Amino acid sequence: MPLDRHAEPFARLALANITREYPNFPAHLITTPDEALAPRALHPAFYGAYDWHSSVHMHWLLVRLLRRHGGTPALPGTAPAVAVLDRHLTPGHLATEAAYLRDHPSFERPYGWAWLLALAAECRAYGGAAGARWAGALAPAVATVDRLLADWLPRATYPVRHGNHPNSAFALGLALDSGMLTQPTERAVRERLLAWFADDRDAPAHWEPSGQDFLSPALTEADAMRRVLPGERFAPWLDRFLPALAAGDPCPLLEVPVVSDHTDPQIGHLLGLALSRAAALRSLAAALPAGPVRDRLAGAAEAHLAAGLPAVRRGDFTTDHWLATFATLALDDA
Repeated sequence: MPLDRHAEPFARLALANITREYPNFPAHLITTPDEALAPRALHPAFYGAYDWHSSVHMHWLLVRLLRRHGGTPALPGTAPAVAVLDRHLTPGHLATEAAYLRDHPSFERPYGWAWLLALAAECRAYGGAAGARWAGALAPAVATVDRLLADWLPRATYPVRHGNHPNSAFALGLALDSGMLTQPTERAVRERLLAWFADDRDAPAHWEPSGQDFLSPALTEADAMRRVLPGERFAPWLDRFLPALAAGDPCPLLEVPVVSDHTDPQIGHLLGLALSRAAALRSLAAALPAGPVRDRLAGAAEAHLAAGLPAVRRGDFTTDHWLATFATLALDDA
């Protein structure tokens, strides 16, 4: 299921969402009666797509699709998308976003932080005059996130392991993939992941999924360790962490989640779980040598992708504002 088959509808979804100011869930703590609370006042770049992190990763999605498919039959009209990105990703707007992050150091920690790094990396990879404009405008916010991460990691004694936005493994893995961190911060991320997870074994896979997960605690942890352990150490670690895989025993992580109500915003998170699992399962399979475990993971990835992909374009804002991002992670070969 190559991404180019979905590039044009996904780009339309991203463009519609990043320019949709309402409904909006700002996650802003009001401290004075005279604060300006309109979404565009708080977040002039990332005011759309219901909440800040969704706006950031839908911007990422749009730039990713432009980079991979812009000017091709899969994505014939790039000018409107570039124009919107030029309106949003300006030095002035991003200076406001960076200041907000500095003034609210736990805002969107760590999920939104990681997506901002991913967006900056995608703009840099897009290249050309437009990519340079966007990446340059994002630079102060990237530097702010780097400093916030460096300050937070020594205090993060324990990881957050549940399957929602604060999940530590998913965000730090995404941050590493971006390549946007300074060397000291990247080293601190790798050290923290090893400190948290290197000795884990017998993950409670039978506890998954929880009722509103869009991430798998076990698979995001395994995928983070894939990034920081050399190949010869990763496979034995995975055998200890998920022994059912090598033993050929049933493993709930390989079973497609049941979604009883696609329109419920929390139950609907499980649609994203199917797609985020698909991405993680594919990545894990690619990191392993040929054999039964790799085959099981690859087969489960395809089943999860087939189950989650039809939900991306349902015309329901509860899923339209975010799900295409995770479909792209699952479809893409990056």
